[in-house]
Amino acid sequence: MAQRRLGQILVDLGYLTEDQLWDILEAQKQSQGEILGQVAIRMGFVSEAQVTEALAEQWGMPVVNLAETTIPAKALELVPQTMADVYKIVPISLKDNVLTVAMADPQNLGALDDLRSMLGVEVRGAVSNAKDVDAAIARQYAGREESIEDIINKLEEDAPEGGPKSRAHDLSPDGDEAPIRKLLNMILLLAIKDQASDIHFEPFEDEFRVRIKADGMLYELVPPPRHLANAIVSRIKIMSELDIAERRLPQDGRIELSVGGHQVDLRVSVLPTLFGEAVVMRVLDRTVVQLDLNKIGMDATTLTRFRTVIRRPNGIVLVTGPTGSGKTTTLYSALNELNDIETKIITTEDPIEYDIDGLIQVPVNPDIQVTFATVLRAILRHDPDTILVGEIRDFETAEVAIQSALTGHLVFSTLHTNDAPSAITRLRDMGIEPFLITATVEAVLAQRLVRRICTECRTEFEPSDELLMELQLPIAQARQYKFYYGRGCQRCNNSGYKGRGGIYEMLDVTDDIRDLVSSNANVDDIRNFARGQGMTTLREAGLKLIFDGVTTIDEVVRETVMEDAG
Repeated sequence: MAQRRLGQILVDLGYLTEDQLWDILEAQKQSQGEILGQVAIRMGFVSEAQVTEALAEQWGMPVVNLAETTIPAKALELVPQTMADVYKIVPISLKDNVLTVAMADPQNLGALDDLRSMLGVEVRGAVSNAKDVDAAIARQYAGREESIEDIINKLEEDAPEGGPKSRAHDLSPDGDEAPIRKLLNMILLLAIKDQASDIHFEPFEDEFRVRIKADGMLYELVPPPRHLANAIVSRIKIMSELDIAERRLPQDGRIELSVGGHQVDLRVSVLPTLFGEAVVMRVLDRTVVQLDLNKIGMDATTLTRFRTVIRRPNGIVLVTGPTGSGKTTTLYSALNELNDIETKIITTEDPIEYDIDGLIQVPVNPDIQVTFATVLRAILRHDPDTILVGEIRDFETAEVAIQSALTGHLVFSTLHTNDAPSAITRLRDMGIEPFLITATVEAVLAQRLVRRICTECRTEFEPSDELLMELQLPIAQARQYKFYYGRGCQRCNNSGYKGRGGIYEMLDVTDDIRDLVSSNANVDDIRNFARGQGMTTLREAGLKLIFDGVTTIDEVVRETVMEDAG
């Protein structure tokens, strides 16, 4: 049965007239993705309580007044505060293995599925509003905050004789014990909340280490008892629908969560090691990575030049940098901007990281000879305008990419090189003729990610001469600027950094650069000539961020040390 629309329900309840509904729908079109209920409240046509009532009717859920609800302790114990915060829910009752939760967003039915999977009980929804849910979480969990350390301490108290050093068969192999669920849920939700990119579970002889990677750096969590390793890994396998009995072969799977109304994908990789199975989860959260060229940190001049290049009718645009430098995000952002009804865009990737509506996306599978080169040949028969090849790894892929560009297609791809001019010589080293490089390559963008100083604890300081010398600037010149670092605070987990931003070096392949490439000039000659034409190097882009108080000397030196070393 078709879902009744919220606006129509508000009209049926007598809270809106048809004319008011049309005014609200018109205002909603002008707003930036604001939902109808919020627009109606903002325009003063209805109250929050009336919208809550309409939502409850729309989704067939009861309305709950959290201020007047007595919540049993067993319901609060089942749902940790981190889970309540992340999903914006409050547990209100637990009867006969059925948990009822008050939701700020009843449209997020995926949250109920996640809670069922994570908690192992049936979950039903009730409707409240965001303000009341936040207030109830603060009120109900005051003094009840449970950390990973608390859960681990409890697990250690319950550990059998021989504790952490005993081998991992003490719990049932399905890893379905309530404390294991609770611990794993807490780790996953903390990682998502901290916008981590990866979660690592690593078995060693005497310990089972858990680390999360946030802003490109690994942080260790309190390690669970060693004897729980197999149970934790088994629980992860159950969640990602892998074979829990197979412990000798690598396995890959995925877990899909619906956190805060948006999809979070966890790509799971299980690897057998000397002391058990290691697991790495890649966290793909579309709200953390915003696929928008305006939001990736590119300076205005480079952004204008890059936008001009990506709108050319044919040619090759390369993005270079090491693994984890944000190349894929930059390319997806470019494709997102080009993604319209008149343009056919096909991508081939290994693996596909983000599912984008309107793009034809083809996964690579080398096990069955589905390589970048074979997929690219097939793509050309599908009449694309723009093609993304995940990576040019070999001569064959490079050759097909060049043929694609020569036949009128715009090709985006990535290479692993230290800077933009090195991409030209890398293609030459692969065996591509210089005249083909000059005929097809339009631009090369090199990039790195540097951590941003936390704005809550940013502090000015006077760097030592030794530190300034690492920037390879005259000391007197450097002393004209102010320098900052992060002291460390609760917001940034005492790291001094929060979030990352890009630094970019863009090489436009001009006619003069083409002449150099044709004459087999070396990478230094190309780099020096490009700098003479106004190319900003990665180091220079990093210096600008230091002087603007965005990042630290240490970060820029660490990420750009290769560029000016020669």
